[in-house]
Amino acid sequence: MNSVKRTMVTGAMCAALMAGASAQTPAGVEVVKVRDNFFVIAGGGANVSVQVGDDGVVLVDAGTAASAPAVVAAIKRITPKPIRYIINTGPDADHVGGNEALSKAGETLFGPARLGGQRQEFMGPVAAILSTEGVLRRMTAASDSTPAYPAGAWPTESFHYPRKFMWLNGEGIEVLHQPAAHSDGDAFVFFRRSDVVVAGDVLDTRQFPVIDVDRGGSIEGEIAALNRLSELAIASVPIVSREAGTIVVPGHGRLYDQYDVIEYRDMVTIVRDRVRDLVGAGQSLAQVQAAKPASGYAGRYGDGSNGWTTDRFVEAVYRSLSKDKK
Repeated sequence: MNSVKRTMVTGAMCAALMAGASAQTPAGVEVVKVRDNFFVIAGGGANVSVQVGDDGVVLVDAGTAASAPAVVAAIKRITPKPIRYIINTGPDADHVGGNEALSKAGETLFGPARLGGQRQEFMGPVAAILSTEGVLRRMTAASDSTPAYPAGAWPTESFHYPRKFMWLNGEGIEVLHQPAAHSDGDAFVFFRRSDVVVAGDVLDTRQFPVIDVDRGGSIEGEIAALNRLSELAIASVPIVSREAGTIVVPGHGRLYDQYDVIEYRDMVTIVRDRVRDLVGAGQSLAQVQAAKPASGYAGRYGDGSNGWTTDRFVEAVYRSLSKDKK
């Protein structure tokens, strides 16, 4: 198995990964070289993926607002090329918080003379920001507890259909909407020639997946998204000893391969099935939690160190299944 893929990519960073990072990486973040043209910046919130080529830099996710200066500095260490696109995989603050700063650190692919009738946001010395409509909706709406993001952080392009695509830096890039999974705004980003899929918070290798029912997430959509991810990724077969295959970048945690994704999907599916049986038997949330349907997995995924406990995951599955019954 590729040692890069099996290494923990977390904010703290394990010693082996730190040893392979650039000595000049800005404090607080670490850079992992995944392919010759593809890097992951960890430690700035969500994992930030960096594709580099003649056209410039394409980023997937932007980390937190507080970490944006360190992320920008890390990108400049990787390449002098300008940031052209930021693609958001979801609406969470640790994925979109750095949007404005990273966009301002880049520049658009197109000058006004080439824009035709496109939106005004494309005109100017900033990188474009792409997301599903769900992300745009969440970022522009204020609530009692959460203010709207500043306009400079909003996606300049959004879509509601299953697939958005582009060709940059010598490869096809597919942005694949995953409805009602972690939230209602999730997307995978598939770099076809690099053979890297960025999964966002549909996949969190540190813990059980966060199912944000209040923002349109569902357990059935989560499993459907993990099924799709396992189909996009290709393992190194028939020569299983070869260090090859699709690399999957999660929202948080270490890099995965297809076998890891299947194992994670199977875990989520087993817990879903156990909770569904208990719900079908008419048990309350308290009874379901007391039955410990995540038994066998809580030790690995449910320590709660990131605030997402086993009980919260089981509650989200319960609420999602109960909602589907109505």
